[in-house]
Amino acid sequence: MTDVLIERKGPVAVITLNRPEAGNAFNQSMADALLAAANSVAHDPATRVVVLTGAGRMFCVGGDIGDFAQNSTSISAFLARLAGALHQALAQFAAMKKPLITLVNGPAAGAGMSLAIAGDIVITTPQAHFTAAYGGIGLTPDGGMTWMLPRLVGLRRAQDLLLTNRRVGADEAVDIGLVSRLVEADALTAAGIELATDLSTKAVSALAQARWLMQAGMSDGFVSHMDRELQTIGAAGESLEGQEGVAAFLARRRPNFQGDQNNG
Repeated sequence: MTDVLIERKGPVAVITLNRPEAGNAFNQSMADALLAAANSVAHDPATRVVVLTGAGRMFCVGGDIGDFAQNSTSISAFLARLAGALHQALAQFAAMKKPLITLVNGPAAGAGMSLAIAGDIVITTPQAHFTAAYGGIGLTPDGGMTWMLPRLVGLRRAQDLLLTNRRVGADEAVDIGLVSRLVEADALTAAGIELATDLSTKAVSALAQARWLMQAGMSDGFVSHMDRELQTIGAAGESLEGQEGVAAFLARRRPNFQGDQNNG
């Protein structure tokens, strides 16, 4: 069985974590496969939007603890390699010039929670819940959780979730800004593909710059960040997307952004 599946639906690439019998837990094979998938979709100019989800009842329960035990005599090197592959995949998702939508089809824990909240838009179901999980096995967070979580929910809530290890249900996840929206389980895939298809018709190169600006803005000062915005809006104005957007507005027609494939 392939640990990670890629299905292309026109301009949308759907990546599915595919170890349902193990709750889509990360072993080295799946981490390596996710990295390969991230590289593939990030650099494919025909892919304008990426969707990430899990097979079966779980989104991802984190690392495969059985593998941890089997590698206990070399655990530091083992975890460095496993987390390293996951981090490289997440870095590709963060840097790619196209949006990422995560469809959280079930529980997400540990690195699975890190992956779930990495989407630009995160859609979940009532059956999903989120647990940091690391403290329960005496480990520290990975997958960028300690960077992302305080920025999504605030430092106080992040401290609560990481230190107490408590479970966050789907409704609370929406309320505190951990996820974007909630849909019924049988509507999740359709909602995700509909959103991704709609986004694929937008000015994807401009959306990519907006993604980068928001990431950079987490550490920039206000004035220096406005300098970044000045540079990017100037470049966007000169791009094919910018020219098409202005022309369409003036002509009172719907813009056709899909002719610009410079998003690989």
